[in-house]
Amino acid sequence: MTELPHILVVDDDTRLRELLRKYLTDQGFRVTVAANAAEARAKLASLEFDLIVLDIMMPGESGLELTRSLRETSDVPILMLTAMGEAADRIAGLEHGADDYLPKPFEPRELSLRIRTILRRAAPEPADAPPKELRLGPLSFDVERRILRRAGGAEVHLTEAEATLLVALARTPGRALTREELSRQTGSDVNSRTVDVQVTRLRRKIESDPRFPRYIQTVRGRGYVLRPD
Repeated sequence: MTELPHILVVDDDTRLRELLRKYLTDQGFRVTVAANAAEARAKLASLEFDLIVLDIMMPGESGLELTRSLRETSDVPILMLTAMGEAADRIAGLEHGADDYLPKPFEPRELSLRIRTILRRAAPEPADAPPKELRLGPLSFDVERRILRRAGGAEVHLTEAEATLLVALARTPGRALTREELSRQTGSDVNSRTVDVQVTRLRRKIESDPRFPRYIQTVRGRGYVLRPD
C-alpha cells in the first residue's frame, strides 16, 4: 500500500492544532503536531514530512523565521496559516519560501484541498514523462522552460496563459483533453470558453494555416489534442 502523506502541523493554538490533527487524519493524512518552532525542529530532525502546515505568529521563533531557516537546507513544501490578512503579509510569507498561504479563519476543507494541490505539484515526475522538447514543424517547444522557438533559435512570445495551456497539452501528446481538464490544469478561474480563445491564439503562433491546424487539433465531442512531429 502507498504510504500516506505525512503532514507536520505547527501552531501554538492547542485547540486548533488538535482539530487539524483530527480533521487531516480523517482526510487520509498521517499527522504529527508541534506547538512551536523549537518543537517543530525536533520533529524534523527525526522524521520525514511531505508538507508542513505552519502558523506565522508564534511565541519565540516565528513561522517566517522558521521558513527562512528551513529553506537553506530543505525544499519540503510549506503552507502558512496566519490571522494576518494583509497583502504585504502574504507576500512576506511567499518571499520567505512558503508554497502557499491561507489566512485564518478558514474552512478545513479548503486547507485539505490546498494541501493536496501542493503535494501534486511537488510529486516527482513519472518515469514515462513526455519528452522535454517537442517538435512542431519549424518550431520547437521546451516543455520544462516553457519556451517556443523558431528553427533559427528566435523565441516566439507566449503569454503566461498560452504557455500554461501548451504545457498542459504537451504533458500528454497524442491524447485528447477535454476543455474541463484543460481548465483545471491551467487555473481555477479559466473556463471552457477561455480555453477555446487561448487555443485559437496558440494556433496563430504555431500553425502554418490556423484554419486547418496540424499540431493542435480539435477532437469532436472531446476537446483538443497536441500532435507533435
